[in-house]
Amino acid sequence: MENTFEAGLILHGWEVKSIRKKMVDISSSYLFFKENEIYLIGINIQPCQLVSMTGVKKKQRNIKILLKKKEIHFLYGKYKTEGYSIVALDLYWKYAWCKLKIGVSKGKTKHDKRLHIKNKEWNIQKLSLKKILR
Repeated sequence: MENTFEAGLILHGWEVKSIRKKMVDISSSYLFFKENEIYLIGINIQPCQLVSMTGVKKKQRNIKILLKKKEIHFLYGKYKTEGYSIVALDLYWKYAWCKLKIGVSKGKTKHDKRLHIKNKEWNIQKLSLKKILR
């Protein structure tokens, strides 16, 4: 992970209650840029049963991320650069506000992937050799 950012979220009341009860999944979510703003797409928030059912409640909707302009421009520059990805890492509470931890990382190249596979196979062979020599 090269950089991490702490961002706020614009949420509805029932979403806040569901997040407090840990009825949220960010594993399939990703960040999307639209007109100099960042949105979190694919977050799955289950409505809790204690909330009144007035109005339509979508389990998945685009949630606007609150960052400073410099941070948005930095993230957009990294997003457009080849090989970088921006990922939602964690959703947590800081005092009374729900915060999202955003990470910027560079993906592996083909050479790095091949080296990782080679090392993994060698470790498996070492373990099997150790078992034989015992």
